[in-house]
This record gives sequence, structure tokens and C-alpha cells, in this order.
Amino acid sequence: MPLLSADPAAFPAEPPADTHDPAVTAAHDWAAFSALDEMTDHWARPGWSDGSRAYYWMLTFPDDQPLATLAGHCQDELAPLGLDPVPADGLHITLARVGTPGVVTTGQLDSLTRDAEALLPSAFSVRAMPLAGSRGAVRLSLGPWEPLLRLHHVLAKAASSVGLAPKKPTSAFRPHLSLAYNNRRRPAAPVVETVSGLRALPAVELSVSAV
Repeated sequence: MPLLSADPAAFPAEPPADTHDPAVTAAHDWAAFSALDEMTDHWARPGWSDGSRAYYWMLTFPDDQPLATLAGHCQDELAPLGLDPVPADGLHITLARVGTPGVVTTGQLDSLTRDAEALLPSAFSVRAMPLAGSRGAVRLSLGPWEPLLRLHHVLAKAASSVGLAPKKPTSAFRPHLSLAYNNRRRPAAPVVETVSGLRALPAVELSVSAV
């Protein structure tokens, strides 16, 4: 599997020193987020217009009550900031973009899901918490990264095998779980301050058995 590398488009741009230790990845996320001067609009994406659609690989947790409870508490505390909260049944970890409906054929989708199913690793768990953020969102740190990186690598390999070049290599993947999206340019300090007061909440273990 490729080693992680620096990427200015990723956040954090530099990878953590150790992807096996959740404490290291969480501290690395926080150092990057707490150093931000400004947050950007998550929804202002170059090349995307209203109604744009695309296929993605995601991990979803619609029945995970501890995660929903944690997310709801954090979102209540963040509410005065006017962020856009992710609904409880929409909490997810984005793994990889497959492509747009105008580019990806039904045959490619069928082949991709079949190939990926044969390659997927066994079930695993990751820890979600503490809270941190990025330029455009407030999000939970995850750890360890290793099983998520392996899963991303497998999905990228499956995509390549059916002629779909991955948009982001595994070397630039930074696993996270967003709780609220920032919807305008703003100074980062008030958001960082609010998030800092929520970082001591207990972690949630997420079980991953399907993508």
C-alpha cells in the first residue's frame, strides 16, 4: 500500500507521523485545525453547480445510536455558529469518489461493485473522537487510520481495474467523519474555541462491516 504523502489539497496537508495510533492522528488533526486563520464555504466547490451528482464509496452508520447521540450533542453546542449540521441518518465517512453519472456507465458500476466485494478486508472498528475540523467542516477524528487506508487502497484498485481512475490516491486520503459543514467564509477562531470545549467527550467505537 502506498505511503501517505504531503498534499496541499488535503487536510491536514502533511500526514501524521503514525497512522496506527489514534492519539497521534487526533493530535495531528487538532494541530492543523487550531492553526487555521479562516474557514471556507464547504459548498463552494469549483466545477460543481446546483444539482450536480456523483457516485461515492462511503461508510454509513444509520443505526449507530452512540454516534448519533454524540453528534447531536456536539451539533447543539455548535448551533450558535450557524453551521449546517449533518442529519443523524446521514453521518458518514467518505472514502472515494467514483465519478459522475455522465462518465460512469452502468456496466462499470456493476463490475466495480463485484470486483470490490471480492477484495474487501474483513470487518474492523475505528474510534471516533475527539472533535476537530478542517477548512470547511467540524469533524470527528478517527483512529487507527490503517484499516481505512487499506480499504481506500482496495477501492482505488478496483476502480482502476474497470477503467475509472481514482480522483484521489490513497497517499492523499485523510480519514474523518464530519458533523457540520461551514457555509461561508469566516474567521476560524470562534469555531476552534467552541470545538476545543467539546474535545473531552468520550469516544465512540464504530464497527465497519460493509461499504
